[in-house]
Amino acid sequence: MSSIPKARLSSTVWALGVTSLLMDVSSELVHSLLPVYMTVVLGASMVAVGVVEGIAEATASIVKVFSGALSDRIGRRKPLVVFGYALAALSKPLFPLAGSVPLVLGARFMDRIGKGIRGAPRDALIADITPPEQRGAAYGLRQAMDTVGAVLGPLAAIGLMLLFLDDIRSVLWIAVLPAILSVLVLVFFVAEPPNVPRPSADKPVSLQAVKNLGKLYWWIVALGAVLTLARFSEAFLILRAQDLGMAIALVPVVLIVMNVVYTAISYPAGVAADDGFKKALLVWGIAALIAADLVIGSTRSMPMLFAGIVLWGAHMGLTQGLLSTLVAGAAPAHLRGTAFGVFHLVSGLALLAASVLAGWLWSAFGASATFYAGGAFATLALAGLLFVTKKSH
Repeated sequence: MSSIPKARLSSTVWALGVTSLLMDVSSELVHSLLPVYMTVVLGASMVAVGVVEGIAEATASIVKVFSGALSDRIGRRKPLVVFGYALAALSKPLFPLAGSVPLVLGARFMDRIGKGIRGAPRDALIADITPPEQRGAAYGLRQAMDTVGAVLGPLAAIGLMLLFLDDIRSVLWIAVLPAILSVLVLVFFVAEPPNVPRPSADKPVSLQAVKNLGKLYWWIVALGAVLTLARFSEAFLILRAQDLGMAIALVPVVLIVMNVVYTAISYPAGVAADDGFKKALLVWGIAALIAADLVIGSTRSMPMLFAGIVLWGAHMGLTQGLLSTLVAGAAPAHLRGTAFGVFHLVSGLALLAASVLAGWLWSAFGASATFYAGGAFATLALAGLLFVTKKSH
């Protein structure tokens, strides 16, 4: 481990972190109540929840390919990031206005398109402004601040549900304010570097260029996809808590606990990745997900459910910033936006499959089957990781 003091992270990384924090307060306030809103208020089935969540996330991932490639081609990231956050902010009033599942799907669709447009250019922008030896810390910091918002959002949901006497529609209106603030921070405090790498005439952004990203990059993509199959939508964590008897007003506690752990681990894990512990972080991160699935799937007690949720949060903290760091390191500078876009596309399609499968398993065989299937996919990911790293030595 290096003893040389590290330079401070760029103010732009911090501003992007604040932007993510504010938008996540808004999004998670909505997201922590949406499964209950759909099933209790709108009468949706478990399969419908899985389809809505899967389609919404897959949409975001598909859009990331195009926005990432476009940011590479024009050599600018910020305009697309601003547009993506603004579109998500505009979607927030649609949730309380929705009176049916298709309208909720439309609002989620718009929100996730915004997320898709901003995701890959934002991740590429962090790589553009951060030296390689600090990227783990930079991605870990942004992820940690994003997750702070994911803690504050459900906390706000609980307080507001109590204040408004379980009037979900009124609570959903409050989510509009932090979404607007996030766009303002982005516009006024995020600076784009003047020297964003652009593809040269002999190396344009193209399908062939994507194919030539290299074996290491595609191995990272495959690992991310299998992990996503193992980690379906967090809506099912909320529904599991409700299934075990938690009051509707308190179900956001599930996301609060998970995200507190996620926040606490993300930045230290990023620093550890910079110091050479990438493989260990992946192994322990996947092991935590396997344990989480087994515990959540088998328990009937609330304390054990929350033990599983803590393990789920540990998995997220150990792996999510690390995967971004690995993608940034494996991709050539002029294709960073494209590389992040393709990575998110593959992961998003896996999430669509995982969420629909999770909803079907829950409906057909019960909640335990959903989580046991997730544990099986996570075990497959761990076995693949150990096999590939052993073969490379």
